[in-house]
Amino acid sequence: MPARKAAVVGIAGPSLTAEEAALLRRHRPLGAILFRRNVVDPAQVATLTAALRDELGEEAPILVDQEGGRVARLRPPHWTEFPPPAAFENGPGAAAEANAALLGAECAAVGLDVVCAPCLDLRLPGAHEVIGDRAFGADPAEVARLGAAWIRGLQSAGCIPVIKHIPGHGRALVDSHESLPRVEASPAELAADIAPFRELADLGAWAMTAHILYAAWDSARPATLSDAVIRDVIRGEIGFDGVLVSDDLAMGAMQGLSNDLAGAAIEAGCDIVLHCTGVLAETAAILGTCPPLSDAALRRLGAARAARRPLPALA
Repeated sequence: MPARKAAVVGIAGPSLTAEEAALLRRHRPLGAILFRRNVVDPAQVATLTAALRDELGEEAPILVDQEGGRVARLRPPHWTEFPPPAAFENGPGAAAEANAALLGAECAAVGLDVVCAPCLDLRLPGAHEVIGDRAFGADPAEVARLGAAWIRGLQSAGCIPVIKHIPGHGRALVDSHESLPRVEASPAELAADIAPFRELADLGAWAMTAHILYAAWDSARPATLSDAVIRDVIRGEIGFDGVLVSDDLAMGAMQGLSNDLAGAAIEAGCDIVLHCTGVLAETAAILGTCPPLSDAALRRLGAARAARRPLPALA
């Protein structure tokens, strides 16, 4: 059996096709991610996640972006319409934790065990609206407080949270889905952006990289492809030693940066790459060049699975 590739990939529709199943068997990515195109109702999603694990293994992570508000793949009438994270700003942490626990329970019930939330990005004036109410606020301490509650809630539901977008998307003036943001802030200014990530670095969540170029840290490469940012900032200054997954390599920010994005991201220090289009030829191309999971990645994956338990409430 081939070694598991360090990749999480999308599929095209609401069921796994024979061609997709053959590709997954041939290349054996770590896991899969679902989007609205993959979702009809609870019975269908549960069938799809079971089919994916039949090919990838019982412990294969299956991801979903389910933040509440604008970013939600599971929607009414079959699932709850959860509020955006900004709705909890300056409110009780218990409310945020309970909300995340309910949200996580709905995901877990249909086989979705990795929830790409919470955003620990700051909501800063003048920035692009791509973050907006997905953020808990502008104050790093408030973002960390509510982010911790969100992580506890998801873990208590049996899900693995993914904090994003490390080391901070809040200053971006353009949408990284469309083009590469360049942040010119100084290291002193960026200290606020990384503060929530540093505060919550050891809670057992995964983290998703930002496709952003931070000129103060690396003037040539975005964080996802920068060994300097990953080594010195994410692993170093922030102190994050959990699973580091790239944001979607098919986003506009990554166009033209490398002919081997998967290899470049893993070489820079990501544990896993994410490729979301579900287009079979594109998925095959990414998996064909993607390296296998490293021993360090396997260790980090095990630690994140072990953290899925109720954590003590903060005083």
